[in-house]
Formats: sequence, structure tokens, C-alpha cells
Amino acid sequence: MKEISAGGVVYRMFEGYRQLLLIQDRYGKITLPKGKMERGETVSQTALREISEETGITGRIVKPLEVIKYQYQLPQMGLVHKEVHYFLVEAVGGRLQPQVEEVRGVEWLEATEAWHRQKKSGYANNESVMLKALKELGYQMEG
Repeated sequence: MKEISAGGVVYRMFEGYRQLLLIQDRYGKITLPKGKMERGETVSQTALREISEETGITGRIVKPLEVIKYQYQLPQMGLVHKEVHYFLVEAVGGRLQPQVEEVRGVEWLEATEAWHRQKKSGYANNESVMLKALKELGYQMEG
């Protein structure tokens, strides 16, 4: 079975600083907003919908960042081939509001602080995505 998801690294300018939007998932890990594609959607539409649903923020896609592929096992379905499409997304509106059914919290962090949180409490497969986003935004971080 193949499963496709999409999401993004969302950024904004706030008081002269670039900030990134991070979520804390239901397992307490730092991650990026993402979710499963619905019938009839493109991956970019999925990314913007999921960002809005999980965080309350609306955005516009700046550019694709990376596609991450991995596999996991489901007892009732067997092996699932997962593909996650990530985009760099500029926040254009909305109000920060976590989707309590799926995430514990949502917050804006200055870009370098967001990177440190990712390194400390994030999923390893999100590091390359965040590094690419930070590079696009003019930051040079240690991998």
C-alpha cells in the first residue's frame, strides 16, 4: 500500500526576525505540520490544507523542499510505503490555533531556536527538510 502526505516548513517575519512554525505532536516530539492527501487533491493543496487544519495558519507555497520516503508496518494492512512532500511555505494569514485532536501545541520560534529544538526533540528525518528551508531563508546551520 502507498500513502502520500504533504506539509511544510512555515515561516514569517515578526519584529525583524524570521520565525518558523513548529508543532508538538501527540507523542511530545517537535515536528512540522503535515498530513495525508485526500482524494482529488494535489500535494501542494494537501500541504496548505494540513498546515491550516493543524495550526490555524494559512500560507502560500514558495517552493518544494524535499520528498521523504520510508516504510512502516500496519498489522491489518501489511507494509506501507509512505511518501511525504515538504514545501517552504510563507504564512499569509490565520490565527495560531492547534488542532487539539492531533497536536499538543503550536508555536512560532526564531529560526535558529527552531533548529535547536528540532535537533533536541525532533524526528531525524525532518532535519534535512528544515536545513533546506533554513538555507533558502538565508541561514547556514550545522547539520
